[in-house]
Amino acid sequence: MINKSTVYLAISISLISLTAVSRGQDSEPQKLVCSTTQIADFARNIVGPHWTVQSILGPGQDPHTHEVTAANAKMVAEAHLCLQNGWNLEGHAWMEKLCKESGKKCVTCVQGVRPRKIDEEGRVIDDPHAWFSIPRAKIYIRNIYRAVSAADPANKTEYLQNASRYILELDELDAWIRKQLSVLKGPRVLATHHDAFGYFAEEYNFKIVSLAKWSTEEIGGGSTLGRRRELIDTIRKKGVKAIFAETSIDPAIMETIAQETGARLGGKLYSDAMGAKGSSGETYLEMMKANVKTIVKALQ
Repeated sequence: MINKSTVYLAISISLISLTAVSRGQDSEPQKLVCSTTQIADFARNIVGPHWTVQSILGPGQDPHTHEVTAANAKMVAEAHLCLQNGWNLEGHAWMEKLCKESGKKCVTCVQGVRPRKIDEEGRVIDDPHAWFSIPRAKIYIRNIYRAVSAADPANKTEYLQNASRYILELDELDAWIRKQLSVLKGPRVLATHHDAFGYFAEEYNFKIVSLAKWSTEEIGGGSTLGRRRELIDTIRKKGVKAIFAETSIDPAIMETIAQETGARLGGKLYSDAMGAKGSSGETYLEMMKANVKTIVKALQ
């Protein structure tokens, strides 16, 4: 005769095993593929362990001039969801094209952001570098939260908690930046490689002068010669103390301009990409703080 206790025990063990398998399958992270390092860092702060977050671009890589690879296409093809900045930060819409070819949903993080308008050879376009404005960065966070919550509603509450916490950190960052910059007296001029810091300038009362316009594709081309002369004249006329290179662009041109104008090279700023692991720009929060420290040290 079969012992009833033995049967119940066997059934219980089976149910526990099935539950464990089910939970294991449910907890398998989904893949979230982002176009840039900033977007990926924002996403990691929201999704926790429920998604594996990957970035097409690595530290120091330029989204304006990126040329897609087979590895990029494979990454997108294996994704459950994709995120991009938008407004053609990803030069020639390379992220949209990758997603379209793989039939993947591509969420644009600047959706709902109030754009800074810039002139591009007679056309008015939206400046894509909106993450340099913290109020606008919060909209990135909300868009990412909505995207991952729609894809994974079971963890929506956790995503909301993470997003809310991170937005508070952004508020703290904004207050810290304003305090640090308060030591700068007189006109604030930020002379850089390309016009990536317009939103930062708008938030913190800087005037921007740059070698190239909003896209780095112009740097090194024939059209840069006029801009270079314009930048040199502006630096001399305004008595700019320091000029800044960018971590994602060869600093040689800015070094030459520093020699020609007598302005010192104030260091490198993180612009279109964050820094490598262990660097001062490993995360968005650290990147912004590193930039501010560099600016204050050079212009004070």
